[in-house]
Amino acid sequence: MSLTEQILSQMPGNPFAGLRQADRLWQAYREAKIPPSEVVQETSEPLAIDWDVVICGGTLGILIGAALAQRGWRVAVLERGKLRGRDQEWNISRRELQALVELGLLTEAELEGTIATTYNPGYVRFHEGIELQVTDVLNIGVDPVELLDTLKTKFLAAGGQLFEDTAFKGAVVHPNGVTVQVAETLFTTRLLLDAMGHFSPVTQQARQGRSPDAVCLVVGTCAQGFPENPTGDLFATFTTVQNQCQYFWEAFPARDGRTTYLFTYLDAQPERPSLETLFESYFQLLPQYQGIELDRLQFQRALFGFFPCYRQSPLKPAWNRILPIGDSSGNQSPLSFGGFGAMIRHLKRLTAGIDAALAEDLLDRSALALLHPYQPSLAVTWLFQRSMSVGIHQKVAPNQINALLSAVFEEMQQLGDRVLKPFLQDVVQFSALAQTMLRVAIAHPCLILAIIPHVGLLTLLTWMGHFLALGLYAALCPLALRLKPWTKSLPTAWQYYGDRWLEALQYGSGNDYP
Repeated sequence: MSLTEQILSQMPGNPFAGLRQADRLWQAYREAKIPPSEVVQETSEPLAIDWDVVICGGTLGILIGAALAQRGWRVAVLERGKLRGRDQEWNISRRELQALVELGLLTEAELEGTIATTYNPGYVRFHEGIELQVTDVLNIGVDPVELLDTLKTKFLAAGGQLFEDTAFKGAVVHPNGVTVQVAETLFTTRLLLDAMGHFSPVTQQARQGRSPDAVCLVVGTCAQGFPENPTGDLFATFTTVQNQCQYFWEAFPARDGRTTYLFTYLDAQPERPSLETLFESYFQLLPQYQGIELDRLQFQRALFGFFPCYRQSPLKPAWNRILPIGDSSGNQSPLSFGGFGAMIRHLKRLTAGIDAALAEDLLDRSALALLHPYQPSLAVTWLFQRSMSVGIHQKVAPNQINALLSAVFEEMQQLGDRVLKPFLQDVVQFSALAQTMLRVAIAHPCLILAIIPHVGLLTLLTWMGHFLALGLYAALCPLALRLKPWTKSLPTAWQYYGDRWLEALQYGSGNDYP
């Protein structure tokens, strides 16, 4: 029996069975045998409409559902199980959470009631390299159970309807709407929002079984028995490359213990390790990471998963009247896990955009595609992801990734919080990136030269195109924002296109971060 099976089998609910199930899906991705999906069809017959919006996937879909219901739209949220948040907190920064208050979804008091933990400072540290600390970054632990219960109450009070134990089966796109098929019921709607996550069958069909360009593999636990520690690790390493992987760690105080994660960036080659194998490394290295023996810990929960990333992201709508949102759209960088933080970042923009699209009946795929514009601020992060991963047959110096990251963060620290904090929250801005890269190139030219064979010349040239686009977006954004009041004088349909163009520049340049 492996160490992983021994520990996980003793936890409440026996998460080892779920780990094996996740590993079977991860194996299918590694073997390019992604389960085929043919859940969306099209017809030319018109439809009698009951709903303005049907959202499939309630865990994060309830956020946009509550916002749209409060704006007066007829909204149904379909959840395949019970709509209940997980026990493990969602870590986020307080500034990002204010979107829920600004949208009127929560009062300040209700927001405070959803916060389970806070901590400061957070550390960034690398093996044989720099150690630095930051405050107020991903230091808020939101209680998903309390948050979703509150949002569900707001959603129902605004006239929305929640259908639990209602699993999505398929959809038929009509000229004027969509028929959403569940077990024994049909929902007819003007717009279908797919919030079913990375493995949504709608997204799988849209991507036509294509293998991901990269994957983030993550395992972890929440456990009691650690010494009192009010700090966290945002990004940490203490080993060199092992098994063609650089291991990264995170640690946060939790309400009922301490959460620790091990994650790594890799491709979906058949030789890549299973989640169970990565968990073995986690349990073997955890005592060294946290300075405590395993037998002194009482494990509360196991956390594991893999997050596929595609360069063709955000995913453009493949059909009229169907829009992927959140993880279904891939609207996060390949550096992040997506989920709650990525959804919150785009919540105000998506709410305003979907509201305007419904009001003007601009629900064809070309109009909806403007809600998922090209964002160079995300595209440039592919080089960073590639520089932190190692090809299955690639040879790199054992400590090369640590040395590079240490040098980059050292220069960011010198440039100050205005550069460091946005980057740690997955926001890339042209001026900050340009200054950092220039300083690293001057101070550590050998590291930069080593990156070229590591990532490949073609990858570097492609990145240069995205980097220049980031600069262009950054230059145009201030001018565009000055034009925003003028767009209000346009016909309402034109306002939709003008506002989406302005948002593309703002988010695409990283200027949504104040």
